[in-house]
Amino acid sequence: MRVLTLNPGSSSMKVSLVADGTAVGWTAWDLADPGVAAQAIRRWSDVDAVAVRFVHGGSQKAAARVDDALLANLERLTSLAPNHQPLSLSVTREVRRLLPDVPVVACFDTAFHARMPEAAARYPLPRAWTAQNRLRRYGFHGLSCQYALRRTGELLGRAPEDLQIVCAHVGAGVSVTAIRDGHGVDTSMGFTPLEGAMMATRSGSIDPGLLLHVMQTVPMNAAEMADALFHRSGLAGMSGTNGDLRRVLAAAAHGERDAEVAMDVYRHRLRREIGAAAMSLSRLDAVVFTGGVAEHQPSVITSVVDGLGVLGLRAGNVPPVDADRTVTAAGSPVPALIVRPREDLELARGAEEALARVTTR
Repeated sequence: MRVLTLNPGSSSMKVSLVADGTAVGWTAWDLADPGVAAQAIRRWSDVDAVAVRFVHGGSQKAAARVDDALLANLERLTSLAPNHQPLSLSVTREVRRLLPDVPVVACFDTAFHARMPEAAARYPLPRAWTAQNRLRRYGFHGLSCQYALRRTGELLGRAPEDLQIVCAHVGAGVSVTAIRDGHGVDTSMGFTPLEGAMMATRSGSIDPGLLLHVMQTVPMNAAEMADALFHRSGLAGMSGTNGDLRRVLAAAAHGERDAEVAMDVYRHRLRREIGAAAMSLSRLDAVVFTGGVAEHQPSVITSVVDGLGVLGLRAGNVPPVDADRTVTAAGSPVPALIVRPREDLELARGAEEALARVTTR
């Protein structure tokens, strides 16, 4: 099966053509370019299906073929993932318009976490609020975690479902997930992709009392607070840059104190989330780093690993190769790996599985 995969991100859309599980073409377009979906289709129009990544799937537990009812449900989740959900919706509608006879499948980051134990998924809020099980921790970056787990099994010679690992997706967005029995059992992101570790422009977890204090003091409405937390915090807010890690590292290298502190906080909060996730496992087989920062800034990853000795990790030299590899020293009790992100392969797999379910009904 030839599957065109569309992965809208914060600033670009990654596009891949996957034929029978193997990527045979790949590109990316800046989202500022007009008609990115149309460009992808003009380049690869001879396809059997199109798979689109959705950050938030709500109660969806698996990839699903898109129809009008599903799109309406996903539209309602826009406020919970404002950086990504609108882009996925617009791309999906455009593909359905341009390729009306080709099935379109939505693949959800949240689905990987759908079997998270209740103790990890529930918030300690009034039960009148949580009775419908909608105000819960959903988790994100599930497609990335799913591929990282599968690839880690290959690298370690283990069945993925037998592994217990901590997976850190480190890109513009950052999340840490404890994986056991082939799925997420705890994760740092919750109801929205805002909770957890510090990110490029997102704050990560903040004391809600502090936010209430700011809203009462400034004053500030909910929309203004959301903009500050999603777009003007994290590395960007602390360093005075746009949040691109390369710019923050360059500023720190030139002795800019705000950038230096921002990087210290970034590493500290990532290590803290990794340690917390490990407590949801009965053993730790590996810590796996994936995402754009892990792929392109491996020295940042090894600087994080340097502070994880309590978990049995000892940083080693990073081989200067563009490949999946171990970054801990020989003899380290627990390995740390960098696995390049391949969400396109999981998107294609999800599309094939969703369409197979439809045909067997």
